[in-house]
Amino acid sequence: MPAFDIIPAIDLIDGQCVRLSQGNYDAKTIYDTNPVKVAQRFETLGVERLHVVDLDGAKAGKLINTHVLQAIAQATTLKIDFGGGVKTEADVETILNAGAQFVTLGSMAVKNKKLVSEWIQLYGANRFLIGCDVKGIHLALYGWQTLSNETIFEVIDFYLSKQFNHFFCTDISKDGMLQGPSIALYQQLLQKFPDLNLIASGGVSNDDDLNDLLTIGCKGAIVGKAIYENRLTHLKL
Repeated sequence: MPAFDIIPAIDLIDGQCVRLSQGNYDAKTIYDTNPVKVAQRFETLGVERLHVVDLDGAKAGKLINTHVLQAIAQATTLKIDFGGGVKTEADVETILNAGAQFVTLGSMAVKNKKLVSEWIQLYGANRFLIGCDVKGIHLALYGWQTLSNETIFEVIDFYLSKQFNHFFCTDISKDGMLQGPSIALYQQLLQKFPDLNLIASGGVSNDDDLNDLLTIGCKGAIVGKAIYENRLTHLKL
């Protein structure tokens, strides 16, 4: 069976573990006030990777919750990707020094491709994960508050031309809704870009959804609410 990572998500607002519905900051649910303990529970369940999003940072355009990243990295052996508010090379250094394995880039990867390409050359492609958050096929930026004219196809095509292929894609309309992932969109992407290393994000509601994503060729899935609400057979908090 091909390798397929189930990657739990910890989204941070005010240092707390939360989930949003469709990217709406006013529609948040606080699942735990101690994200470090949540990460430790994931590790005891056999999880190896963790997706951490600084929602405060994404909205503010600057790093805010790196102290939580550092605490999780010190308390676990999880491979963590961390993003939200990354703007400068100093931010990249801060995240890597705090213990993340991967720096997640969203808005910067769309708005400043030249600089991000330089970072990839400097630190190595294996230290980054580009997150394409979409409404339809257009990119949503800055904590999902702004819609770009660029499509996900254009952005992926650019970075593949630079020999970078590590992406995850979140369909905002699906995120936090437990209505199934965007299988059709992921199939489109994988058919157009056969070399794409694609992680699905948003909408996973049960084990069948994970099997569907594996079947079409996704390399993994970032899962939030389905885990916190104990909808997956082998990953119950």
